[in-house]
Amino acid sequence: MSATTILVVDDSPFASQQIKDIVEGNGYKVVGYAKNGEEGIRLYDELKPDITILDIIMPGIDGLETAEIILKNDPDAKIMMLSSLCDAGTLEEVKSIGLKYLVPKPWEDDVLLATLEMLVKN
Repeated sequence: MSATTILVVDDSPFASQQIKDIVEGNGYKVVGYAKNGEEGIRLYDELKPDITILDIIMPGIDGLETAEIILKNDPDAKIMMLSSLCDAGTLEEVKSIGLKYLVPKPWEDDVLLATLEMLVKN
């Protein structure tokens, strides 16, 4: 069985590298990185990853708008949102665009991996 592929969209190279280290150490394969929403949408269309890990706060279009565009083009897209803003309002925004998974930054590795497992199974 081939590894689940992941696209990481985060304007922080440090966070992107941390995610890569965690997920690739647990059998996933990072197939691309984007530092903003526009680049993330282009790479999603090009790479068709199994899962997209998407930061909310980024320059240009934010992660929520990026997720909406990806979901409009591919309603079956599996997206995990990351954010340092994990208040009730942010969670409501995430839910309102049809997403279930919001992981707070800084994340716990086991929470990130458990959330990926849920996305793989759904």
